[in-house]
Amino acid sequence: MDRSELVNQSIDYIMQHLDEDLSLDTVAAHFFISKYHFSRIFREETGESLYSFIKRCKIDQSAIDMKLNPEKAITDIGLDYGYSASNYSSVFRKHHDTSPAGFRHSIPVHSMAVPFAPERVVHFKTAEEYAAQIKVQKLDDLFVLYERFIGSYIELEKNWYRFLDKYRAFLNEETILAERFFHDPAITDPTQCICDICMTVREDCALSNVIQIDGGQWIIYHFDGEIKDIFETLQGIFNVWLPQSGYKMNRRYGLNIYRSIDRENHSVVMDLCIPVS
Repeated sequence: MDRSELVNQSIDYIMQHLDEDLSLDTVAAHFFISKYHFSRIFREETGESLYSFIKRCKIDQSAIDMKLNPEKAITDIGLDYGYSASNYSSVFRKHHDTSPAGFRHSIPVHSMAVPFAPERVVHFKTAEEYAAQIKVQKLDDLFVLYERFIGSYIELEKNWYRFLDKYRAFLNEETILAERFFHDPAITDPTQCICDICMTVREDCALSNVIQIDGGQWIIYHFDGEIKDIFETLQGIFNVWLPQSGYKMNRRYGLNIYRSIDRENHSVVMDLCIPVS
């Protein structure tokens, strides 16, 4: 396993176990590697210590939980991530410059500025309008070739074109293009958001950067419009529709599946997918 693959697998492991007692010792032990060697590799590959990465992901995920579960007690959400009530409030305030209660009260349900383009203010639809365009569907497993990017989602369009040019030999009529996003840029520092750019390949693909994205039950919103408007649509689904839908997001990532891409007009047809139970 090369350095990049090791770090990517460790990130996947961390994101799947944020509600457990994670540390440098536990993560390094999972991958049977010296914690000192692993610590150095992780920092060199990500620019961040493993401790800092785990801490901010726990706090950011707890903020997402507050957004999606408005009736759940803040103290219970903190406990889910290993924090006592007083410690959770202190750590959350230090990271987000507001208390957990202040954050919950500030969650926008009508409009908001775009974090990576603050001059833009977007406006949400009603829950009923989102519901009219949402369906619940079973998705099959996807075996994909992928590259992981850590940075602002505003760079995704450019990164996609580089990715498609790099792996054009793997494209065919049956290829599915998808991106797996792990962070909410309204919560996580936009420069630290993680996204996997993916294309389906045969399972005998000899490249090392391949993974399986598990299928299951997903809510699907069909999007047809400009790339710049994807943020607005996803925030509306997460802030307005999902908290009152009765569904629970059951994984710590979403999936966008592309149906067509218009490079010239910077527009796409795609399915915005959220895993639910």
